Amino acid sequence: MTSTKPGNGTLDTQQIQVATADGKVVRRATVAGAMGSFVEWYDYGIYGLLTTYLAINVMGSKDVGSLLLTNVGFLVSFLARPFGSVICGYLGDKMGRKTLLSTLLLLISGATAAIGLIPSHAAIGVAAPILLILLRILQGFSAGGEVAGAMSFVGEYAPNRTRNFAMSFIAVGSFLALLFGSLLSTVLIVTLGDATMEAWAWRIPFLVAVPLGYVGFYIRSRMEDTPHFAALRAANHVERNPLRAVFTSKKHLQAIAITIFLPAVNGPGYYLLFAYMPTYLKTSLGKEHNFSSAQALMVTAVGLVAIIIAIPLMARLSDRIGRKPVLAISAIAMAAVSYPMFAFIATGQMGPAMAGAAVMAVAFAGHAAVVHTVLTEIFPTTVRYSAYSIGFSISTIIFGGSAPLVMTELIKATGNPMVPAWASIITAVITLTTIFFLKETKGQQLRSH
Repeated sequence: MTSTKPGNGTLDTQQIQVATADGKVVRRATVAGAMGSFVEWYDYGIYGLLTTYLAINVMGSKDVGSLLLTNVGFLVSFLARPFGSVICGYLGDKMGRKTLLSTLLLLISGATAAIGLIPSHAAIGVAAPILLILLRILQGFSAGGEVAGAMSFVGEYAPNRTRNFAMSFIAVGSFLALLFGSLLSTVLIVTLGDATMEAWAWRIPFLVAVPLGYVGFYIRSRMEDTPHFAALRAANHVERNPLRAVFTSKKHLQAIAITIFLPAVNGPGYYLLFAYMPTYLKTSLGKEHNFSSAQALMVTAVGLVAIIIAIPLMARLSDRIGRKPVLAISAIAMAAVSYPMFAFIATGQMGPAMAGAAVMAVAFAGHAAVVHTVLTEIFPTTVRYSAYSIGFSISTIIFGGSAPLVMTELIKATGNPMVPAWASIITAVITLTTIFFLKETKGQQLRSH
């Protein structure tokens, strides 16, 4: 197999020798990736957990219109993600992963802390929601470059045989971040009360981003760049224009199409089950079934604990039996359990709601554990960051970023709290269909170019 080397003929793939990182270095890379993921997704997820308080303070009230505007803030961050994906992917494939990933942590942590400092609507009027939207755009830009970068970083360190297990801790880090945010928010609500939270204490979780961001930046900045990228650089084979290479290659474009549709169920799985769930439980089940803020966050926390335990187990299974079987089982499970489990949640009772959240979390765990490893493995190192970022960001806009806004409006229009269940079922079918176009990548060496 040969590949065109920019400006210098062809280069046999065997000439690129990738150094094997020892176990200690792989573990450090995994910790760096997971810690960075924790910080990024704590910063990103806390917005969804506290959206009703933002509606009250930044939008001026907690009525439907204000909640809608707050959910627009959720959506615009996703609309900003492709810009972050394109720019960060280009830089990451040109300059390397490490420095860029460290910088992204500072960007999103600073934007998150700034949200916690926005003056109220009563103090500055329409400037408050404008500031919120601008900061959400900055968060979205950063997140657009984070996922593919962090996954590429750890995947390019990990051994072929156990790559999925090592990479699964990045996903664990993101769900741990939401769990930490849920528990912190719950403790604040229970100890301080809703009135104090509405007055000023809602700002605390956003300001926690400052120390978390510093810790994540410190850990990431002490790592070297990945062996795969270092090998490309040593061979003078870093792609001069990764974006042009992506968009002029039929093979890369086909892989991007898979990157868009394979994670379809990730939208309902991640954003509906965890980020949007507290708002859904508090506002969408009818007055007789709505949960309190603390109850809603506790239901979310149960689902988070379940998926945190299940993800490494599913990743181990994937390293043994393959990526496609685990993804298929997860998609089928999501399609099968979504309606009955959302029916449990919609009862408005804590026991059934927690059981429903836990079962759906376990069903989704196989997808969450495996999908990003597959997306890392289907692209070569020369364009991995760029192509993966672009495809996954488009997928997230289509299937994830609009979820809170669309779900809020559909439930309002239909009066049917089971709308999220149908969204989960439809996207699970899309994911399952896409799996048939996927080649198995378990245990294979990452391609250089």
